[in-house]
Amino acid sequence: MSSGDGLPSQTSNKPTFTEIQASALVESVFGFKVSKIQPLPSYDDQNFHVCISRTKDSTGDPVEYVLKISNTESSQTPDLIEMQNHVIMFLRAAGFPTPSVCRTKGDNTISLMSIDSGSEIKSYLVRMLTYLPGRPIAEVAISHQQLYEIGRLAAQLDKTLEEFHHPKLNLLHRENFIWNLKNVPLLEKYIGALSQNRNREIVEQVIQLFKEEVMTKLSHFRECINHGDLNDHNILVDSKSASGDAVYQVSGILDFGDMSYGYYVFEVAITIMYMMIESTNPLQVGGHILAGFESVIPLTAVERSALFVLVCSRFSQSLVMAAYSCQLYPDNKEYLMITAKTGWQHLQQLFDMGQKAVEEIWFETAKSYESRISV
Repeated sequence: MSSGDGLPSQTSNKPTFTEIQASALVESVFGFKVSKIQPLPSYDDQNFHVCISRTKDSTGDPVEYVLKISNTESSQTPDLIEMQNHVIMFLRAAGFPTPSVCRTKGDNTISLMSIDSGSEIKSYLVRMLTYLPGRPIAEVAISHQQLYEIGRLAAQLDKTLEEFHHPKLNLLHRENFIWNLKNVPLLEKYIGALSQNRNREIVEQVIQLFKEEVMTKLSHFRECINHGDLNDHNILVDSKSASGDAVYQVSGILDFGDMSYGYYVFEVAITIMYMMIESTNPLQVGGHILAGFESVIPLTAVERSALFVLVCSRFSQSLVMAAYSCQLYPDNKEYLMITAKTGWQHLQQLFDMGQKAVEEIWFETAKSYESRISV
């Protein structure tokens, strides 16, 4: 859900390619003949589901891809996006269900295209990934055990990325990146997008709590590379029937655009927050995610003590930036406000219950797994 490496632009920088133009890009950049193309929902980039016509030479190749056209701001950081591609390939080689990266005709993982928009020349980074099967978690009812597995997956991702090496890895120190949890105080610049009501009061309190209870502890958190956006639309699952009941297994991990240096506890908090969105029992989610995460990477006492404020902080980031982005992209309001449908309600409930009561639910639930964990 990113918008480049800095702050969101005041002007619209989202690509507006037609399906015909996107088909032409696929052919000119990747050398594929498109048989069918349709747009996919996205935050501020542009994505298309592409079906290609098989040729005699490509009988065994995938026929479905996702064409990703980066917004003009993100397109100014090609090294960062190319490194994201390398992360995707690294994780796939390590056994994670990430897409394959399609090479251009020039054998690159990205291509910078300059387009005359009439009033100016705009440049867009183009890349193509294989289309992964499955349904977003947002569309299915998942069990406590599956929440546990998602928490475990989040930890395994971070742990595996410890072994990722790249000459430009320092680009992931994205100091002013609005979606890094470390940058919650930057929300003060966008809080004007909210009306003067209780929602805004809660966000203001969350920002203050973050400054007092998280920023003072950052030096005690363990640093790592975060995926940073394990939301309920970026994790795909496939169902396998067992005794008549659907059992869902993760079939895809999408969207590495928010990847940056953060901390283990950030990844847990982000995952908890997003898995709460569609849950029928959102307060219970945190304990199952935490148990799964800690089966791989146990949190320290200091990290655990920040978890509540971090979950509230991620809700605040998502809700404030959705409201702000709706002002920039009113045509994309339905997608931008996905989190807001239940997000404000969840944030208010967390705040009304208070840290101690919520932690008791999370930590007791996580503790209940100790007797049954078998790694």
